[in-house]
Amino acid sequence: MKHFNEEHQLFRQSMRDFLRKEIIPHIDQWETQGFIPKDIYKKFGEMGYFGLAFPEKYGGLNLDHFYAIIMSEELARVNSGGFGAAMGSHSSLALVHINAEGNEAQKQRYLVPGIQGDLIGCLAITEPFGGSDVAAIRTTAIRQGDHYIINGSKTFITNGVYSDFIVAAVRTNPDADSRGISMVIIDRDTPGVSATKLNKLGWRASDTGEIAFDNVKVPVENLLGGENQGFYYIMQHFALERLMMAVGGVAAADYALEVTLQYMSEREAFGRKINRFQALRHRIAQMASEIEMNKQFVYTIAHRYQQGDYVVKEAAMAKLLGTQLNDKVVYDCLQMFGGYGFMEDYPLARMYRDSRLGTIGGGTSEIMCEIIAKTMIDSKAYEKATSSVGSS
Repeated sequence: MKHFNEEHQLFRQSMRDFLRKEIIPHIDQWETQGFIPKDIYKKFGEMGYFGLAFPEKYGGLNLDHFYAIIMSEELARVNSGGFGAAMGSHSSLALVHINAEGNEAQKQRYLVPGIQGDLIGCLAITEPFGGSDVAAIRTTAIRQGDHYIINGSKTFITNGVYSDFIVAAVRTNPDADSRGISMVIIDRDTPGVSATKLNKLGWRASDTGEIAFDNVKVPVENLLGGENQGFYYIMQHFALERLMMAVGGVAAADYALEVTLQYMSEREAFGRKINRFQALRHRIAQMASEIEMNKQFVYTIAHRYQQGDYVVKEAAMAKLLGTQLNDKVVYDCLQMFGGYGFMEDYPLARMYRDSRLGTIGGGTSEIMCEIIAKTMIDSKAYEKATSSVGSS
């Protein structure tokens, strides 16, 4: 099956040229300072990159899902996991929730300027005492009249420090488990909201933060979708998040191999280029084969997702294997560089640090295995949320 047509390829080249001109020259600076200037989001918005899959009435382009895949693949070539995460967390996480569950007023207030790059969003689910266990969320939202009073904290939130609004999972029914969770939009400048920037091993260009809510007063009109329906919204969107992480993992592995092949064609040892040594050549062949197999699997799942299939199990499989592959390929590619692979002046050092988060973020590999096991051993059937926007 051919997934990319001529228009796709033109978009890929255009985006690659944009990234080469506007982004790559500044990556080292952003990696050092630990955040991305807001004018870069505006440039992305002006190019239409944040609105690829969103409706035209809100400023989007309403394109098929493979444009977003191309964007993820090209971002991998920037060699900054943090930069790709920051762009993706805004458009593929925060804006996706608003587009899917938001009412018209919320879309005009957040989705339209979000697509334009005028407002930056983040998705806040993970908490200090609960990562992949979404049902264990402790952050409370107690209704008082026309407002919720929110108390609690979130952690490991990409764009968690410098974003303009927060799409947060909160507990609106303290007596229920997963059925007591809701999604709300919290403006960054609301009194009681504070954030602390986290010092990370990798993904250094993104502002990953811990967010605290201290008696934060949020209008009930900021509720996304139906009250106590948040868990189902989160589960529904996890498939897309995990699919995109699989795309990013495979693309990063592919780029690491490309960089390594170039180095091997130039580096000499014992009187010949190191790409002439059989042991290294066969390792390259093995990596290339695994990358291509995973790439085609991811494309197939993306096609099914675009057709409306609920690919929970398959997205978990793709993320499990795609992110593990990234770790493995980057490890082996760094070895090809020898001592230079350990130097920050060479690209593999950053790739090595950045790849490690793939098997943790968006659900750990262990969680992916449990999801797959539940479908295959326990006959668990994951289904879409059926509640409508604004239902109770």
